[in-house]
Amino acid sequence: MAECKSPDDAFVLASREAQPMNVVAIVQHTSGEYLGLMEDHLEGRRIRFQYFRPFAGGRTLPRVDVPADALLLLGGGPWGTAGDRDLPTLSEEIELTRAMLRRGTPVIGIGLGAQILAIAAGGRSERRELTFEVLTATRTRDDALNGFLPEKFHQVVYMRDWPVPPSDATLLAEDDAGRALVWQVGDNAYGFLGNPGIKLGMVEDLIMEFEEVPSDAVAKLEELRGLQIILEDELVPIMTGLVQCTSLMSSPRAAELASGELDAEVI
Repeated sequence: MAECKSPDDAFVLASREAQPMNVVAIVQHTSGEYLGLMEDHLEGRRIRFQYFRPFAGGRTLPRVDVPADALLLLGGGPWGTAGDRDLPTLSEEIELTRAMLRRGTPVIGIGLGAQILAIAAGGRSERRELTFEVLTATRTRDDALNGFLPEKFHQVVYMRDWPVPPSDATLLAEDDAGRALVWQVGDNAYGFLGNPGIKLGMVEDLIMEFEEVPSDAVAKLEELRGLQIILEDELVPIMTGLVQCTSLMSSPRAAELASGELDAEVI
């Protein structure tokens, strides 16, 4: 996992490139879950990312005015949003997400992050026990993620509670029971029930990190083990669509930061 020494390092480094790079602010809620396979896709496109880890002490979250080109909220294992075991930084993250939505900054919510995005956008969350599911998602719109969302793909959900998107959200994919698995809010905010870049080791780490473990976890781990290559292949078009729809390869805010530093030097 990429990590910088201070919360601003990735943004400063991106601004000092000959061609400033886009930077994604990542809010991580547990040691076990990170971007996973998504990291390679961002790095391959010269998109930097900065992890913020409020669970590691100091409750550090991105500043509202952080020069991020997107905000990505990760899953949280047994942490939820509907009252039984709420994320300690829930209220702060809802306000941060609302601020980003108001600014027009792209937001991607995964698992617990999708719950936070739903609440911030005017939806809610429902109580549900911690579960570990391997679901088949079916695309509901041909133009989802600029047409790159696969017609059929998998969502591995390791999560407490369930997001209920606002009424004006656009459904992009659902499971066999008709539950929303991928959805869009506004022009550039997306909720995913499962981490598209999930690795087997991430779930194993979540199981070891917390005392609470979903039922039938061993069988689901074996199912996930057999899906790893398929998940890697499915991620390729998903990341292509996400990067396009969130404009993560154009007009980096790091360029504005670089310009500000240059102005300061001239003055």
